[in-house]
Amino acid sequence: MSRHLPADYVQPTPVEELSVRSADGVRLHVEIHGQPGAPTVVLSHGWTCSTPFWAPVIRELADRYRVVAYDQRGHGRSEIPPSRARYSTRALAEDLSAVLARTVPAGERAVLAGHSMGGMTIMAAGGRPEVAERTAAAVLISTGPGELVAELAVLPDAVRAPGLRRFLHRRLLRSRLPLGPVSPVTRVALKYATMGPSSPAGQVEATARIVHACPTAVRAHWAGVLDRLDVHAGLARLAAPTSVVVGTADRLTPPVHAHRIVAELADPQGLLMLPGVGHMSPLERPAEVAAEIHRMAVAYLSDAPAPALAPVPVPAPADERTAVA
Repeated sequence: MSRHLPADYVQPTPVEELSVRSADGVRLHVEIHGQPGAPTVVLSHGWTCSTPFWAPVIRELADRYRVVAYDQRGHGRSEIPPSRARYSTRALAEDLSAVLARTVPAGERAVLAGHSMGGMTIMAAGGRPEVAERTAAAVLISTGPGELVAELAVLPDAVRAPGLRRFLHRRLLRSRLPLGPVSPVTRVALKYATMGPSSPAGQVEATARIVHACPTAVRAHWAGVLDRLDVHAGLARLAAPTSVVVGTADRLTPPVHAHRIVAELADPQGLLMLPGVGHMSPLERPAEVAAEIHRMAVAYLSDAPAPALAPVPVPAPADERTAVA
């Protein structure tokens, strides 16, 4: 039985749609929302997701920003690469570069926000001059630079042997089994693996519809990339001021990754911890995620609107902050 999808989780109608060719010719679907001529925010989604993933965040930002969202290759309405060789962190970086070149005019800059594989995309593009010149600041959300299988927390603590945990986690990550239609069983499994325990049914439904829409082969090809992910070098070259967001109940990229990112950033601008939130933080806590993007835009885009989005967590000393639960 299909469940109701809350209105805030329905993708708003874009003001413009573009088709952008990446360096290797793969076509990317790009949407522009919000206010033409306003400061630009670029959103990059994660593995098995698509532009509707950002719907509630877009709704929070669209009244004051020009919001660009695009489907990663193989996802949503973007083209499925013709060969396995075209799935790589280099391809992710080249896709981001192509989107920025098309949507951020020369001489202007945007705030980049990436969730999960979208955050890895921003890290993979670190040091690319064509990306750096169009980047005012970045927000890395529920993501990691490497060691993903070793740090996964999907299996229960009863599975203690490190070798067995890595083996089973790798099998889960790289599974080629089709997800099939959304069902009560898949909703429960997906919520357990990707969301906080208090996530309401509407959020779970939105997540399930998005994830289940990803083609099985695409999911498997990107899983292979994530299995061997290492974007530490790009992270170290990411010169833009960057903040980090993570949920304390994230099983896929646990907080250890967020702390690692902050330690390796050239210009860290804070760590926002979201209590009880899982991996899908932009869907679970869109107001807080949007407020963090807005905070970075106000700080680093000279023409960003000053009035704050509510709620904006107050910075704590040093580089760590905690959102109000």
